[in-house]
Amino acid sequence: MPARVLLTRPGPRGEVLARALEACGITTTALDVLRFESVALSASARAALLDLDLFHGIIVVSPQAATCLAEAIASYWPQLPQGLRFYAVGEATARTLHAELGVPAVIPARGEGEDSEALLEVASLKAVAGKRLLLARGESGRELLRERLRERGADVETVALYRRRYHPPSPPMDKWLESGDFAALVVTSGEILQHLVTWCGPVALNQPLIVSSQRLATLAGTLGFGSPHVASGASPAALSAEIRAVLDPRGATSDQGDHEKGKRR
Repeated sequence: MPARVLLTRPGPRGEVLARALEACGITTTALDVLRFESVALSASARAALLDLDLFHGIIVVSPQAATCLAEAIASYWPQLPQGLRFYAVGEATARTLHAELGVPAVIPARGEGEDSEALLEVASLKAVAGKRLLLARGESGRELLRERLRERGADVETVALYRRRYHPPSPPMDKWLESGDFAALVVTSGEILQHLVTWCGPVALNQPLIVSSQRLATLAGTLGFGSPHVASGASPAALSAEIRAVLDPRGATSDQGDHEKGKRR
């Protein structure tokens, strides 16, 4: 089996994942099919940022959104308004918010996943009737958070801070996808999965596909992928563990056994 693992996560987070895997002796290649571009704020987005102190909470969907939000806030608020509660879909987004704005963020409970569905299970987002919430995100994406929170009675305003630009895989990676010349493909975004399926030949569709949620595994099945494997989350540690388990089940079993022995000592 070819040794290379194809990664699709863009930017610094993709580099962190690559380093984690390479530290385990796994060769990786970044497909680089997605890049982020900042967008000019709309009039409604500028108005929302000027009224930032009137919101009860700010929901941030990705590390990229957190970085762009911090830059936008700095243009309007020399000092962050007091009393804002931040929500993040996962630990990486929460860490970015803390690094950029110095604020803590509410995240889904450990083990519940790192996506919109998991964040909606947070207790304080179940009682939002009459509250004004700001959703920081890209130009396009899933509408689940906005729709569910509005169903719960919240006044939700969206600020689009960036756009995604998708590119074809460059040679020779396009041929690898066509022929299935890789050991595993790692995808943490439904949009990337839908973008890549165009280039995947029959063999590639049946190579191991590592995804970060059951939702993505379901989508993968509808797109024709025959071997999805669901990691316990979207973090580099969770993805690395699942990749290692798929590529070397015996080693993963041995590691687990050693871990259990260590706990019993």
